[in-house]
Amino acid sequence: MVPEDRGIFPELKVKENLILAGWTGEKDHEIFDVFPNLKNKLNELANNLSGGEQQMLALARAILKKPKLIMLDEPSLGLSPKITTELFSILKILNEKMKITILIAEQNVKAATSIAHYGYVMEEGKIVFEGTPEDFQNNELVKELYLGGSIKKPEKGWQLYKRKRRW
Repeated sequence: MVPEDRGIFPELKVKENLILAGWTGEKDHEIFDVFPNLKNKLNELANNLSGGEQQMLALARAILKKPKLIMLDEPSLGLSPKITTELFSILKILNEKMKITILIAEQNVKAATSIAHYGYVMEEGKIVFEGTPEDFQNNELVKELYLGGSIKKPEKGWQLYKRKRRW
């Protein structure tokens, strides 16, 4: 689990954060194949890393255990668009090459659907839409609300949605 606040120990060095997650040094060098920036930052305090580097450290800590499933809560929160793109590229690699299933709770629908196999939209604790990335792209209401699209003509449910926030 990689929580929204990243779950790292900010007062410890990067190396110490990795050791606490089970890193053994030379044996686990492949972690730097996925996160090359961390290799040069091993002796820096985790608190001194940028938000993106902290997120990479949190993810590195998670994959050290060789999980079958990683759950991420708002991984792009506070990250620049460039770092968000990089992060989601890494998540795609973890899924495809390392065969790790990834469950993401994310408000950046564009980023999430760029790597997703399937997605859900929840509103007030209820699933109100689900489908493949193509389903998200083809739904006018989803495009308008989450993907920056523009509805050319109101759909039958659109006025109801505006009044009652219903799908």
